[in-house]
Amino acid sequence: MNQTASAPADPLYLAIDQGTHASRALVFDRRGQALSSGTVAVSLSQPRDDWAEQDGDELVASVQTAVRQALLALGERAQDVVAAGLASQRASAICWDRLSGQPLSPVFSWQDRRAHAWIDQLQAHGETVHRKTGLFLSPHYGASKLRWALDHLPAVRQGLAAQTLCWSPLASFLVFRLCRERPLLADPQCAARTQLWNLQTHDWDPELLALFGLPAGFLPRSVPTCHAWGTLEAVGADIALTAVNGDQSAAVFAFGWPEADSAYINIGSSAFVQRALLAFPGYVPRQLTGIILDDGATRVYMVEGNVNGAGTALAWISGELGIDHLTQKLPQWFERPEEPPLFLNGIAGLGGPFWQAEFPSRFVGEGEPWQKAVAVVESIVFLLQANIEHMARYVAPARRIRVSGGVSQLDGLCRRLASVSGLPVHRRDDPEASARGIAYLAAQRPAEWNNAAHEEVFPVTGDPPLAERYRRWRSLMAQATGT
Repeated sequence: MNQTASAPADPLYLAIDQGTHASRALVFDRRGQALSSGTVAVSLSQPRDDWAEQDGDELVASVQTAVRQALLALGERAQDVVAAGLASQRASAICWDRLSGQPLSPVFSWQDRRAHAWIDQLQAHGETVHRKTGLFLSPHYGASKLRWALDHLPAVRQGLAAQTLCWSPLASFLVFRLCRERPLLADPQCAARTQLWNLQTHDWDPELLALFGLPAGFLPRSVPTCHAWGTLEAVGADIALTAVNGDQSAAVFAFGWPEADSAYINIGSSAFVQRALLAFPGYVPRQLTGIILDDGATRVYMVEGNVNGAGTALAWISGELGIDHLTQKLPQWFERPEEPPLFLNGIAGLGGPFWQAEFPSRFVGEGEPWQKAVAVVESIVFLLQANIEHMARYVAPARRIRVSGGVSQLDGLCRRLASVSGLPVHRRDDPEASARGIAYLAAQRPAEWNNAAHEEVFPVTGDPPLAERYRRWRSLMAQATGT
């Protein structure tokens, strides 16, 4: 009797997205279709003004649980998962023991600004730091917080004395704890967000370590984005971890290879405008440059503008005004004809192109609570547009905007962004941009990735009152910041 061997199953790819408020795991096929998922909420502690911390052990456990959920939901198809990618909070950093993997500090969130007063003494070196790292000198990045840990945490000093200390991006800590081999590695994007990594040498910079007063020899080895990182052990399966990237950088690849003439905007707790470039863009004042992909053969660079107060600003105004389920109420408020006041948005510090760690948020003009909520949304749009305008001085103008992220699901935001920018706004039907992008990289960039995805386009429409509000807002910001 002849037996016919069954055809091999299509390969599947695990995406891990460790974010500020949750750890998510999704499994995709080679067409970019999500087949299963798992989600675990994580806590964020803010014990003092300007402090924002997370628990390293909690984050590791949350990732493990989310992965287990996603794989168990696949049933027998879990055995078809052949590779995994990890997207992580880029600027979050942690100190830990390189032998045991135990945290020696909290995870210092990207939102944490505890060292803003200390870092002011380095302002004379700001342009040097920017030229080396592609980053504007800021307490949001890891270096000043690692210095704070060395100055204030006995466990960190003990680890240093015992030569067992590792300080690193959060991604490196997660890789060490999740992989069987216990690798000590860092990807270019997350390494850069420590503000200790040189964008042109593609490695840690001794002069930057000296500037921040951090001894050399305690950082993980720098490797490409796509690399043999190690082996994840989950639900009895061994899965090769083949890609590690920052969450916002991964999001650019959510729907395949990035387009040179598109501006990519991901809007979650914070928001980011990115342009992908195959050539090093050089120095871009008041905005960020970096590497969003290195596969050992090809590097993709980016120019980036950021908005700290996006989803965080909506959460803030919801709490300030006592508005429950704010995002559900905003659509009807967007349609009302009454004009909102202006909101100068410094929630979580003022990012690009203004760059002020301490900026008092305030409304200009009066309004009912609903009008203030709309004003906060418009401030996100205005901050994004300020970054787009600044970027256009150094990069060829974009022809379209592609948006992703949870806050991008607000139609009123997308319509306003199209109107103010003069560019059509394209939105795909899946907000899971970071997970989708890291899965694409883990799958080695399949050509058929997400070809059939539905896309909604918000066309450019004239809105003179909105344009006038933006003009007045821009003038107020120039007066307040000198930029």
